Amino acid sequence: VQLQAYGGGLVQAGGSLRLSCAACGRPFGDYAVGWFRQAPGKEREFLAAFRWSGSRIFYEDSVKGRFTVSRDNAQKTVYLQMNSLQPEDTGVYYCASGRPILSQISTASQYHYWGQGTQVTVSS
Repeated sequence: VQLQAYGGGLVQAGGSLRLSCAACGRPFGDYAVGWFRQAPGKEREFLAAFRWSGSRIFYEDSVKGRFTVSRDNAQKTVYLQMNSLQPEDTGVYYCASGRPILSQISTASQYHYWGQGTQVTVSS
């Protein structure tokens, strides 16, 4: 499956952005879809994930209440709505797909398919 993330851009602190992740190829099926970000000089950080066949969404504590994941089954697209953005949210945002066990759903190495990333820059 090929993934393409888009929707990034420059936004002022307190603003919002919605990222999209479109899948080409096989359906997500029993795969998980995750959102990660990487700031300059830092490791890739987990943001949120869910199993396509399930309903529970897992969020990193730092984005709970600000970021919301949703999906469009027909379009095979996953969205990341980001509100109350802060400068520390700046980074390259990636969507990924894989088959991690639930206990490792936040582990980047468990995801085998990655989109190319989209830059999000939050100015203060």
